[in-house]
Amino acid sequence: MTTVDDRPAAPPAGAPRRPVNPVLALLRNSWRQLTSMRTALILLFLLAIAAIPGSVLPQRGVNPEKVNQYFVDHPDLAPRLDQIGMFEVFGSVWFSAIYLLLFTSLVGCILPRGRDHVRALRMRPPAAPKRLERLPQHAVLEAPAAADPEAIAAVLRRRRWRVTVRGNEVSAEKGYLKETGNLLFHVSLVAVLLGVALGSWYGWHGNRILVSGADNAFCNTRQQYAEATLGPRVDSADLPPFCLTLERFEADYLASGQASRFWATVTVDEPGGAARTAGFSVNSPLRLGSANVYLLGNGYAPVLKYTDRYGKSQTSDEPFLRTGDPNATEDGVAIFPDANVDPGTGTRAPDQQVAFEGLYLPTGPENGPYLASQYPDERNPMVNLTAYRGNLGLDAGIPGSVYKLDQRQVANGKLKQIGNKVLRPGEKWKLDDGSTLEFVGTRPYITIAVRHAPGQTMMLVACVTLLLGLMGSLFGRRRRVWFRVTPPEGGSPTSGSSLVEAGGLPRTEHPGFAPEFAQLVAAVSDDGRDDRRAREGDE
Repeated sequence: MTTVDDRPAAPPAGAPRRPVNPVLALLRNSWRQLTSMRTALILLFLLAIAAIPGSVLPQRGVNPEKVNQYFVDHPDLAPRLDQIGMFEVFGSVWFSAIYLLLFTSLVGCILPRGRDHVRALRMRPPAAPKRLERLPQHAVLEAPAAADPEAIAAVLRRRRWRVTVRGNEVSAEKGYLKETGNLLFHVSLVAVLLGVALGSWYGWHGNRILVSGADNAFCNTRQQYAEATLGPRVDSADLPPFCLTLERFEADYLASGQASRFWATVTVDEPGGAARTAGFSVNSPLRLGSANVYLLGNGYAPVLKYTDRYGKSQTSDEPFLRTGDPNATEDGVAIFPDANVDPGTGTRAPDQQVAFEGLYLPTGPENGPYLASQYPDERNPMVNLTAYRGNLGLDAGIPGSVYKLDQRQVANGKLKQIGNKVLRPGEKWKLDDGSTLEFVGTRPYITIAVRHAPGQTMMLVACVTLLLGLMGSLFGRRRRVWFRVTPPEGGSPTSGSSLVEAGGLPRTEHPGFAPEFAQLVAAVSDDGRDDRRAREGDE
């Protein structure tokens, strides 16, 4: 009988092969390299290194004033760093490229591994090898061990092994938690990256100093923040509407000056509802819809009333900022650019603007020098001020800090020092031109941060599952065991004289597998003895 072979004939020896598209080959090889675990680890390491400049150098989205100061301190280096995005690291092109490549690499690693893991979970444990004595763990159980494969399988199932019975052989496997934890770890890492991306795209935050009093109320608009950062998918109109007014601030200090309690009470005014009173502290933020208000700091704003030579009075309650002294020494400035305007002509000489710069001491010393506070609470408040008169430089269009004088105006002689005075609440200082400055008192202020982080919950859950997956990956051990029942000559598998041969194989390095295998063999043997005693009792 003649058989016809329908298979395609093999190409003759030496025949040219079908040409491979070099573009497809390059793309295939590049994808394999990108989705390899080695590449993912390298990208993760690069991401950690790329984040270092964002922690060392000041960032525009966090503190633009420090960035400007860095340009002043390093006029040659700062422009070069700015060209490569060192002051906006987390929004730079190169950081985003590493971020996206890592995300793609992780997804490319997880998908095939997850498919293989699901396939492995659905497969039955493999059949026993022919020679069990060659395995790392081996034992032979003689009667009265459990010679019934189903009885052996029942013992293994009670110990949470995946079991398959094939005739007179029992195959069991355990330790899938290792690969499950590994996949859970990588999936959680992708979820962390998604949470960071979600917060970066749709999140926003802003910082603001809020002085007590209705005239210093703050409404949640971008213009009223001292510094604010909105995500690329967030517009100013997307900010939730609400207004805050600081009613009072309470601070308790120990005898050593260490703070023990901070509590801010504010009036919250939201559209569609009546104004309400709410309180928050450092570790208990105020939650207003999708935004959280955090308490970052506190201080005092001296209330200074200046009466110019024409009798016109102006009041400044600008906050003085902490100098870093644990006893709350503060420095700041009170400027009066509209002072000394002639009421008859409505004009003012350009060199008649007035400003006062100096220190505020909540608890000043009884005797000079008055340079540092002795306690953070107000026990002996005083201000140590230096008066300046001249051109403040506000009309030059050059941005500057509202908490410091423009020292360039002092250096070029356009702003001149005219005196120095220490004032306590209620005291007045008469200047050389007949104008007066009165230290009325102080108002407390707080520094608040208003934030909306939509990916925060996702990141929290992802971090918890990441740790759980890491523990499962580290402590899970894949191992297999086999039992083979050998009946005597002419006997049956259930006869008392059968032999049971056992073998064990750890799939990964597992120092504790030998004791576990011994305990498993002992459990099978003890179960066989109990079963034999039960049969003898029935007989």
